[in-house]
Formats: sequence, structure tokens, C-alpha cells
Amino acid sequence: MKKAVHLLISGRVQGVFYRYTAQRVASRLDISGWVKNLPNGKVEAVAVGTPSAVDTFIAWCQEGPPGAHVFDVAATELPAPQDYEGFSIKY
Repeated sequence: MKKAVHLLISGRVQGVFYRYTAQRVASRLDISGWVKNLPNGKVEAVAVGTPSAVDTFIAWCQEGPPGAHVFDVAATELPAPQDYEGFSIKY
């Protein structure tokens, strides 16, 4: 059984290697999906994987990489997990 979530991460999350590190963490957790910067300064992501892996990823998103200062992570569970090929950075 897979779990899928849509995440909106706010704070100082751009220019601190947030997307790159998120991709590495997701790959280590065997999570598929994507991450991208938004024009409003937030980071958006979709993560699909086992419930425990996705929960671990969300917990990491609340901290982020060194240099990040996360204010909020808004997580919305998606009703039908879509399969992605790996975890990519969208530009």
C-alpha cells in the first residue's frame, strides 16, 4: 500500500539546497515524486511511497537541510497515488 502527499514548504527554503537535499533523502527512502521552487518563495513537492517512508520524509521536510529555516509544512494526502519514475527536481 502506498501513500501520496502534496507538500507546500514555507520559510527560508530557496537558495539553501533544499530541493537537492530533498531529492537525496527521498531517494534514500525509496520515495518517488518531485520537488520544485515556487515564485512565492515556497517549495512544493509530491511524495509517494510506503506510509512510514512518506511520514519520515515529511518529518525531514519540517527541518530541511542545514541553512534552511522552515516555518511551515502543509501536507495534503492525495486520494490516488500516482507512480513516478524516481524523485525529480522540477525547474
